[in-house]
Amino acid sequence: MNATEIKSICSQYGLTPSKSKGQNFLIEENVVAKIIAGAKLQSDDIVLEVGPGLGVLTEQLLRNAKKVIAIELDKKAIAYLQVRFASEIKNGRLGLVEKDILKLNLNELGLKSFGYKIVANLPYNITSFFLRRFLENDPKPAEMVLMLQKEVAERILSKIGQMNILAFSAQFFSEPSILFKVPRGYFWPEPKVDSAVICLKLKKKLPNIDQKELFKLVKIGFSAKRKQLHNNLANGLKIKNEQIKQIFHDFGWKDDIRAQDLGVEDWINLENTIKGYKIISN
Repeated sequence: MNATEIKSICSQYGLTPSKSKGQNFLIEENVVAKIIAGAKLQSDDIVLEVGPGLGVLTEQLLRNAKKVIAIELDKKAIAYLQVRFASEIKNGRLGLVEKDILKLNLNELGLKSFGYKIVANLPYNITSFFLRRFLENDPKPAEMVLMLQKEVAERILSKIGQMNILAFSAQFFSEPSILFKVPRGYFWPEPKVDSAVICLKLKKKLPNIDQKELFKLVKIGFSAKRKQLHNNLANGLKIKNEQIKQIFHDFGWKDDIRAQDLGVEDWINLENTIKGYKIISN
């Protein structure tokens, strides 16, 4: 579906792309084919699509999966999709849900953890909330293939030395990889940034650790990015600086290390050590 066809449909249904809803319609069919290839769909897969828009990706998902559940917030887009996919909706292969994905109770859809995949051209304005929702909570997808803002995709794949909370979360819960990049000119209206398609394969087995305490520690560590990590931890945990530095020395870390210099395993080891220290102190 090219830009002319999309504009015609939008005019017919009174649909104006909404910046607040992150609506930028994909107009390059080759990108859709690459997304489908990257998702490696099987004939028995159940796919959750978020923000189907005018159904460009939806059509290909239906050709490659057993069932698609599409979540769309825009009433006018819903009206068009109901017409375009009337037969697929009737035979149950497409479930069309008019709702905010961040407020939707997935259990009502009958989804089970690791029993479905997410494939979506994700509205940029919900990316962080979306990832937190599906990485941390059940029912979790087996994997997610998402079109994101290129800068965000690159942040998720950050390595030690450039780590951030988003990267930590994504790498703790999944194995992320960037499949390919998408120029901004492949959308209408054209966004101000380029995009990238990322795959996150969620881990079934996670480290045996109190996730709440671990993420609390990480947030404290990143609370003041310019400060050295021992200062952030000492202030946030109410532990003396010298004691934090001693833990660092035991790990072979320098005093001037910062939060972005630690990987997932480093944070897990640090939490386990500090937890032991607290038990002894108490």
